[in-house]
Amino acid sequence: MCSGRQLLPSENITELRDDGREPMNTHDRSERPGTPGNADDFGAQMALASILVVDDEPGMRNFLVKILQPRCKRVEQAADVEQASRLLDTNHFDIVILDNIMPGKTGLEWLKEQRGIGFFADAILITAFADLETAIQALRAGAVDFVLKPFRSNQILNAVARCIDRLQLQRENFLLKYELSADATAGRARLLGNSREIANVRSTLERAAPLPTSVLFTGDSGTGKEIAARALHAMSDRADKPFVPVNCAAVSPDVIASELFGHVKGDTAQPEGRKDGLLLYASGGTLFFDEIAEMPLPIQATLLRVIEEMRIRPSGSEREVQLNLRFIFATNADLPLAVEQGRFREDLYHRINVLNIQMPTLRERISDIQELSAMFMKQISHELRVPPLPLDEDVLLNLSCYDWPGNVRELRNLIERSLILGEFPPEFAGSGDEQSEQATDSLQAVERRHILTVLDASDGNRAEAARRLGVSRKTIDRKCAMWNV
Repeated sequence: MCSGRQLLPSENITELRDDGREPMNTHDRSERPGTPGNADDFGAQMALASILVVDDEPGMRNFLVKILQPRCKRVEQAADVEQASRLLDTNHFDIVILDNIMPGKTGLEWLKEQRGIGFFADAILITAFADLETAIQALRAGAVDFVLKPFRSNQILNAVARCIDRLQLQRENFLLKYELSADATAGRARLLGNSREIANVRSTLERAAPLPTSVLFTGDSGTGKEIAARALHAMSDRADKPFVPVNCAAVSPDVIASELFGHVKGDTAQPEGRKDGLLLYASGGTLFFDEIAEMPLPIQATLLRVIEEMRIRPSGSEREVQLNLRFIFATNADLPLAVEQGRFREDLYHRINVLNIQMPTLRERISDIQELSAMFMKQISHELRVPPLPLDEDVLLNLSCYDWPGNVRELRNLIERSLILGEFPPEFAGSGDEQSEQATDSLQAVERRHILTVLDASDGNRAEAARRLGVSRKTIDRKCAMWNV
């Protein structure tokens, strides 16, 4: 028995790579210890893989199926390229193990043809007739590995494991670069607060988390819609899969279709070849569409079909690809008004508005300001490497009395700006008295802040404040006298 390494040194193949993809690895890595067939031998990811075996020899097909079937999620076989094409038309495969010499078209001729109409798998070429020219053609056709017949079971299992590792690494690298290029602040934040409004949001998220239902978050800008969406993802059974945010307002209308759905070589408008879209990279996880009202109308029609059928057709492709995604949407716009004005499709609105979670404004959850301020102060002071500013009672009272039109985002920006300048703005600063006590979670401190905040919201009308608080007017008068207000 001989390996591809003996005939086709990987160093030469690396030099011949001319299509921008990583070079084909023609040698087998050292055989792994343990009994073949254990998940530990070839990685847990192999158990989730779907594989298509294409070979005109029944004995070889049966041999490969017998090796792979106990270790993989799904293994299909085809006796010729026509049958393989039909299977690809109706199924998605992660890997295609392809014989080169077959009646009619060779495997490489078929692979080149498939790449032009939509081939969304890694190809492993197997052949008994190998030379340098075949290796060059295989690389140019898009094969990612090469196994020479005859081969041992571990050789083909290693080749499959390499492909799975490569696919996983490629996906993780893409999503990491995408995350780094976007605003990563929401990714590090948590859904903080103990107010009744946030408790209601959390309760709804917990009920929705195990379900595949689409969720629409609405509310003013800066209320934490993406943070809530990430919390929903983290509570779900998709928590270990990608969470991919897409800001529809930040992506150019000219490229949003390609970014979302991808394209293949057959698309003459995209000469660089196949590019997988965000929906394909996010498959298995959660796709979060922020500012969904800003999505162009033609893309809305495509998205509606994707949500309903869970399939996409990349530009230039003659095939569809099956998806496994949860969709979450967010907007600060009035979607019913957008529908009325013709800026948003009515059918898409009803499709995404299954569960609507309204995010409260910061003014509606004023009791959460202390916890949010403390978290931002600790986090941002560490990032900026500056000492934190004291959050005493006077500062927290001033923060609680402000309207916060920019909501939680405005509070975060205020904390960051104050840390940079070394002090709070005058309208938020404390008295400067050294005896001013630090804020605590004592009942008296919370009561004082809350009553004075409600009193301020009532424009100083103590009778109205007492009505809102559910206490007597005398109680308000007594407290104000105690605090010299």
